[in-house]
Amino acid sequence: MSSTEPQQPAVPASRERTVLDSAHVGDIRGAFGTIKQHESGRPRNRRAQLLALLAIVGPGLIVMVGDNDAGGVATYAQAGQNYGTTLLWVLLLLIPVLIVNQEMVVRLGAVTGVGHARLINERFGRFWGFFSVGDLFILNFLTIVTEFIGVSLALGYFGVSKYVAVPIAALALIGITASGSFRAWERAMFVFVFASLLVIPLFFLAHPHYGQIARDLVIPGIKGGANSTSVLLIIGVVGTTVAPWQLFFQQSNVIDKRITPRWINYERMDTWIGAFVVVIGAVAIVSMSAFALQGTRYAGQFQNAGVTAVALSHVLGSVPGAIFAIVLLNASLIGAGALTLSTSYAFGDVFGTKSSLHRSFADAKAFYAIFAGLIVGAAVIVLIPGAPLGVITLAVQALAGVLLPSASTFLLLLCNDREVLGPWCNPFWLNAIASVIVAVLVLLSLILMATVLFPNIDVTSVSLIGGAVLAAGLLVFAAVVLRSRRRAAGVTMLDTGYDIPKEEWTMPSLALLGRPEWSSGRKLAMLTLRLYLIVSVVLLILKAVRLSGG
Repeated sequence: MSSTEPQQPAVPASRERTVLDSAHVGDIRGAFGTIKQHESGRPRNRRAQLLALLAIVGPGLIVMVGDNDAGGVATYAQAGQNYGTTLLWVLLLLIPVLIVNQEMVVRLGAVTGVGHARLINERFGRFWGFFSVGDLFILNFLTIVTEFIGVSLALGYFGVSKYVAVPIAALALIGITASGSFRAWERAMFVFVFASLLVIPLFFLAHPHYGQIARDLVIPGIKGGANSTSVLLIIGVVGTTVAPWQLFFQQSNVIDKRITPRWINYERMDTWIGAFVVVIGAVAIVSMSAFALQGTRYAGQFQNAGVTAVALSHVLGSVPGAIFAIVLLNASLIGAGALTLSTSYAFGDVFGTKSSLHRSFADAKAFYAIFAGLIVGAAVIVLIPGAPLGVITLAVQALAGVLLPSASTFLLLLCNDREVLGPWCNPFWLNAIASVIVAVLVLLSLILMATVLFPNIDVTSVSLIGGAVLAAGLLVFAAVVLRSRRRAAGVTMLDTGYDIPKEEWTMPSLALLGRPEWSSGRKLAMLTLRLYLIVSVVLLILKAVRLSGG
């Protein structure tokens, strides 16, 4: 097929979804039910629809709850302990951000049958494919280290040495994942999902004021006013809730669960439920910390999540302190499990190895070896006496800021690639919303990275200037898009080329896709992004070396 005709994809003889691993074809065997591969007809009554949802549910809930990891619990506790409930409005705004971002990867996974890293590699070139996986590997590895820091703090509350706690946690995660059964793995993950609900009784034990919570959820404010510290914490709340690894994990997990376009609406529901669950959990932690510790000597004195558990035990009693430590432990384990798996999936995408939880260890050695290697390596670093754990935690935040612009840009471009998604491409209204979200996330990531590299920078001024530039840029972008749409008025949009329903349309084989044409503007934008990433990574390395005393 000629690359000069990108809107007429070649028609394959079969409409079976493209898959890179034969294990991705077959019955959907979820934690709570099974859907046969060739089951005909849509569920027509409420009971059948509920059973189908129970079989599908998983990738969305797991990726969302997994994002409330050790860093998330610590950040939310810090927000409540230092600023009361005045930052709750930030969490409410994150619901649409999570839904829009993750809904796009749901479509990419179900329609293409190809992981996020592989699509980047095929549609943007090997540089970006290997760069995305390389950066994801480094970021995820450092983040897994912070998860094991969370494990050591949580079990340390109960007097368990980190030299016992961390190895046991590492072996448990490897055993759960390398079972060779997708259903067994997903059921284990749901144990963590349900355990995360312990934040609800903890919330009530703190005797919250519901009127104050409701007000602060909808009325923006910052205790003590906006300053560099508070703005940085807001960025941290956003950064710990919206992370690049989520895109790679959910897209590949949707594929591994064998979800096809027919079941997209059910997976969307799974994702929506997950978005609300994760924000409700975050609100509970912020509110609990705020009301339990207000008026005590611990208010405004956050150090780490382990110290917060001790503070809760002194103020509320031993039971709330123990519950908080269990919540931290649970968050660390599900975060480490999901993060590590996203890396294994991405490596399989780029290097073409077997990558499926349906396969045994003997049948997918590289897939599970990468998982085990990351877990063991991160655990060893936490156990090294004098390891620069504080520098690692700081580097995680900055590197996430470096990765977010490229991850968000590629996501939006892929969801507008008509050879890849055909009739499933983003509609105009979704592109408008997604563009604003991506622009805001990019701005926040740049501010976060700048504060790590240049601690004395005036964050408030930078935020105001950046916001003004962002607003102007969005207006110019909107004008260009509207002008292009007027020029295209009367031109017929993409015809799928298939005389079949939309829910049966899947991406043709990658070998049949024409290379996307790049305009001069896109080439310039991608070159700018490449330079930004290179400069940022170099600066980050120099900063890390300086902080570690090198």
